[in-house]
Amino acid sequence: MEGIRSEKHEKARNTLPPELLAVFDLFVKDYNFAATMNHGSPSYVVLADMVKAGWQRTAKPLDEIGEK
Repeated sequence: MEGIRSEKHEKARNTLPPELLAVFDLFVKDYNFAATMNHGSPSYVVLADMVKAGWQRTAKPLDEIGEK
């Protein structure tokens, strides 16, 4: 993921094994957009826990996401 990572982001990311970092980075990108639109900010700890639990993108994103 490009851009500056917060301390919380780095701390959560560093709990993951190397093979899950790309999954986490993709999840952060998608979740960050949705969380910012609806709640103001994401929780990186929750994202890391979900990646550890097996989260993977299983479908193409809908064009309507974020549009109101």
